[in-house]
Amino acid sequence: MSRLKQNRNIDSLIENIQSIKKSQCSLSEQDVKVLNEALSILQNLKKKKGKTNEQILTEVVKIVELLTKFFL
Repeated sequence: MSRLKQNRNIDSLIENIQSIKKSQCSLSEQDVKVLNEALSILQNLKKKKGKTNEQILTEVVKIVELLTKFFL
């Protein structure tokens, strides 16, 4: 995946997670913690250049695990 497309996808995820946090005032403390952790990983992933595809995939797996906790 090109770096530009990757950044667009990361930006989209960041925006959507932030939107969930703003629109859902009834989130539990644990939910907010999970969403903040996912945001942190995404922001770090966007900043770091030169990561291998394997490193990027590892980070994406962490994010998916966190979001799965949130939605379940």
